Amino acid sequence: MPNEDIFPLDPGKVYFSNDELTLECEQRPVTHKLGIWISTDPVRIHQMIVKEKVLQVDAYEVLNPLVSKLRRADPDYYKKIMGLNLMIDYPGYSSGILAKIPYENDPVGFYKWWRKGKHEDKVYLSLGNRVRLFQKVKLMDPRMILKKDLELLK
Repeated sequence: MPNEDIFPLDPGKVYFSNDELTLECEQRPVTHKLGIWISTDPVRIHQMIVKEKVLQVDAYEVLNPLVSKLRRADPDYYKKIMGLNLMIDYPGYSSGILAKIPYENDPVGFYKWWRKGKHEDKVYLSLGNRVRLFQKVKLMDPRMILKKDLELLK
């Protein structure tokens, strides 16, 4: 028997994993504890928190597990939201490193690895981050940058 209680979203409340929440689904409203929503629909919950800003959650109890679930549930979405905060295997480092470290400290090397090394699928760069990278590479080593990337700078 489905749960008859309705727990509408309260934008003023900070939700924990055991708090119940009713969301509109295809057929009817569905109520689950937030911890269950994180497992069953992590992208929707993340968008409600970050994009729509209608759901406030406890960072330790809800947001950290949610990001972990996103990694497995939708790797492309995860890469996009993480951007330069993604851990990558990068030449010269024995273990994973945050992508923003070589992006900021070695733009030419990062560009070589990312664009010319065909690792574009490993790190999502927003348009702004791509433009900044291409500008730095153009200044530091203009021969390195590809024509298609120069076009973006025009």
